[in-house]
Amino acid sequence: MKPHVFATPPAPVQATALDGLVLVVDLGTSGCKSALVTLGGEVVAWTFHGVTLHVEGHSAEQEPEDWWQAFLRGAGELLAADPARRRRVVAVCCSTQTEGTVCVDANGQALGRALLWLDMRGAESVARRVGGGRLKVAGYSPFKLWRWIRLTGGAPSLSGKDSAGHIAYLQDHQPERYARTVKFLNVLDFMNLRLTGRCCATADSICTAWITDNRDSRQVKYDAGLIRTLGFDRDKLPDLVDSAEVIGTLTGAVADQLGLPRSTPVVAGSVDTSAVAVGSAVEDFAPHLYLGTSSWLGAHVPFKKSDVLRHMAAVPSAVKGRYLAMALQTAAGANLSFLRDKVLYHPDELLSDEQHPDLYALLDRIAARVPAGARGLLYTPWLYGERSPVDDPSLRAALINLSLEHTREDIIRAFLEGVALNTRWMLEPFGRFLGRRPERITAVGGGAQSNLWCQIMADVTGQVIAQPDAPIQANARGSAYIAAAGIGALAFSDVPALQRPPRLYQPCPQARARYDDSYATFLEVRRRLAPLYRRLNPNQGARP
Repeated sequence: MKPHVFATPPAPVQATALDGLVLVVDLGTSGCKSALVTLGGEVVAWTFHGVTLHVEGHSAEQEPEDWWQAFLRGAGELLAADPARRRRVVAVCCSTQTEGTVCVDANGQALGRALLWLDMRGAESVARRVGGGRLKVAGYSPFKLWRWIRLTGGAPSLSGKDSAGHIAYLQDHQPERYARTVKFLNVLDFMNLRLTGRCCATADSICTAWITDNRDSRQVKYDAGLIRTLGFDRDKLPDLVDSAEVIGTLTGAVADQLGLPRSTPVVAGSVDTSAVAVGSAVEDFAPHLYLGTSSWLGAHVPFKKSDVLRHMAAVPSAVKGRYLAMALQTAAGANLSFLRDKVLYHPDELLSDEQHPDLYALLDRIAARVPAGARGLLYTPWLYGERSPVDDPSLRAALINLSLEHTREDIIRAFLEGVALNTRWMLEPFGRFLGRRPERITAVGGGAQSNLWCQIMADVTGQVIAQPDAPIQANARGSAYIAAAGIGALAFSDVPALQRPPRLYQPCPQARARYDDSYATFLEVRRRLAPLYRRLNPNQGARP
């Protein structure tokens, strides 16, 4: 089916018992997790299949077909394991990495690899579009920046890492591919196209193209002026739907392959940041910290707001009528993956999951052998630049004060502490953005499974850290809640009553004092090294 031909959504589905299952597609940068989750948020079963990341220079890409095949394999395994599961599936819903861009042709086929949120090739193209004249504010034309902030809550990133940067790059440097593209889709939109044959985007998936008027979160719409400013073609953009909208049913081919009824509804879903927010803390002003490959702080709020200097914004969320306040950091768990794959083990030596099912737990045990502060060793976790509270892609990671006396225990702990110090750096302006000091922060994502890391986060930030049951499943739970809202089984206001009490980590006064010193050093290191990194990495689009 051509992607610009829209299928007719089915009639609304009646409320279903909460033991019905949602087939959830949790597609991140590292791979696709397929899960079966009850409408009440209980994860019954899940499986994971990795997806190759292609990085070369400033490019970071993945094959869209790899996403799709990883989903089919995982979903097939889950459904084949127990025939009764197929009878319980009442909806399908996706949560995906954001700021990815897929070019699709008239037959709905991907034209080449997708550009991911790590891809910085569009920096120069964006700079030309957002600038103008001698007077600039942080690299932007003042009038253009004012218009973007007023309408969208943000602006195209000068790093080129968002959808605006990707499309601008393709238009400037791959004009033939741009011309052949019928629709530009985010990762979520592409998966929904393959599931239903319908081409559409949600308010949160289109957000970082920075071409929508977000002043009314209940009615997000394209803005013709912003589209003209960036020079994009309106007809190459998908129509907009709500995250909790039923956008269609499974195509016959997909339904038959999975053994599900062709009448199975597909709910539009959301990007991962929105799904995590719903699965973590759906109430207004209740913050959560996601610790995955990247990291972010988020909280639902009833207003649109922007902090241009700190690169924070409240943008449309999966909850209609609410915005999601966000502060993003580029690398969190990616630092541990780097340590594991590039330092501790050669790829040929890395143990398989069967031989060593929890290598990260081993790193925790090693790091716990040394006291807070890693005996004076400091780590800056900027493997791929930073986004908030500074947007500086030239920053790089470093071990500071390394000596012959330090051991691998110190290094591993310093990695964990470095991410926590970076989180504190982001948390302080984020609290001011919300207009209140958080009482506690819910930690979710794969990194939040670490008891040690949660305690370090509490000690470094001075905040109570709440670790929910199975924190790695926040995406999946959030997607199930969104699906439940879509088919009328739940309202978002019902979600807090479904969540189990978390485990709480209280800050330790002695460790807190030690980390105050570490934090002061951390800030000084950034201030002093930033000019050096800009000189060493001159083509990263960095700014003071």
